[in-house]
Amino acid sequence: ATMIIAERAGIKIFATGGIGGVHRGAEKTFDISADLQELARTPVVVVCSGAKAILDLPLTLEYLETMGVPVIGFGSEEMPAFYCRESGLKVDYVVNDEVEAAKIIRVMEDLELGGGMIIANPVPEEYALSMDYMNEMIEEAVRAVEELTGGKSLKANIELVKDNARVAAKIARELIK
Repeated sequence: ATMIIAERAGIKIFATGGIGGVHRGAEKTFDISADLQELARTPVVVVCSGAKAILDLPLTLEYLETMGVPVIGFGSEEMPAFYCRESGLKVDYVVNDEVEAAKIIRVMEDLELGGGMIIANPVPEEYALSMDYMNEMIEEAVRAVEELTGGKSLKANIELVKDNARVAAKIARELIK
């Protein structure tokens, strides 16, 4: 919604901590943030520190590429991983300052390609966490939720997907009447 409102208000660029993306396990759940689709169709530049660390970063970048959303590194060749400066994943292009970034944005506007762009700005070095540490913490958190709920969180996740599919099928049947 932020991108749509920004575009309608004539705001061409805005900043946020991190974008949504493709969730871990999306090959089973198809859980992909609407942020990515909106970036593909709304001509707004989003300055962020990458996608949120709990997401599947390689699949998020792959999805952005598929949707034609350029990811520009601001002084970095790698897509930042929110709390982490490095992810091991390359961006499409690197700019070293705001002048270069503005030139790229103007070219996209002149070409009227539509869709947005990500300017990926890593967290300042003195505040950055290592990717290994973050992955360890995320895995520990997921295990803790599963353990604390006695496996009920996983069961609930599976059942909500099944129930949503059932409701979607019922609605689809009504739509074809």
